[in-house]
Amino acid sequence: MATALPILYSFRRCPYAIRARLALCQAGVAVALREVDLKQKPAALLAVSPQATVPVLDAGPGRVLTQSLDIMRWALAQADDARWLQAGDRPTPRRLVATTDSDFKHWLDRYKYAERYPERGPDTYRDEGVRCLIDPLETALRSTGHLGGEGPCWADAAVFPLVRQFAAVDAAWWDAAPWSATRQWLTRWQGSPLFAACMHRYPLWQPGDPPRRFPA
Repeated sequence: MATALPILYSFRRCPYAIRARLALCQAGVAVALREVDLKQKPAALLAVSPQATVPVLDAGPGRVLTQSLDIMRWALAQADDARWLQAGDRPTPRRLVATTDSDFKHWLDRYKYAERYPERGPDTYRDEGVRCLIDPLETALRSTGHLGGEGPCWADAAVFPLVRQFAAVDAAWWDAAPWSATRQWLTRWQGSPLFAACMHRYPLWQPGDPPRRFPA
């Protein structure tokens, strides 16, 4: 009897789900993907993870991963020919990931939705995001082009989806900004086959649907 695939609950545009799918694609680890509507969360998702954020990986009885970085490590622990884990487990990449998920995410949300936070202007929120992440990211990328050194690593894949959102808020401003190394890095990621594979469109999952294998 075939072993059931682990189940990944995902939302295509969510940056945390994107980073998890990037790692799964890189590792070539197959899951059954369930694309969900975050406004109408299915009961199956709530049953395995009451907080019902995505991504969530149901890897079998007693093993549910609800943090994107944990899912990345789970995937790469099974197959990591490019040594993404080793290359990213150094002080600078780890620090940049931690900043991305803390201070930068705070300012990114305010920059994207400035009308919800009228106490400060969008340019101020943008400048704070630059200060805490974009400036140090630019310094790191100028020397090697990737956070992993000569090639990408898990930290690149973890930081990239949120920088992608930051750049998209005002694309004209981003294109004219002075962070050329970061802009080139972002462009490479957005044009990569890995990113294309992880952004494959799936219909919303419904109970009773046959498993949809991911990567496709």
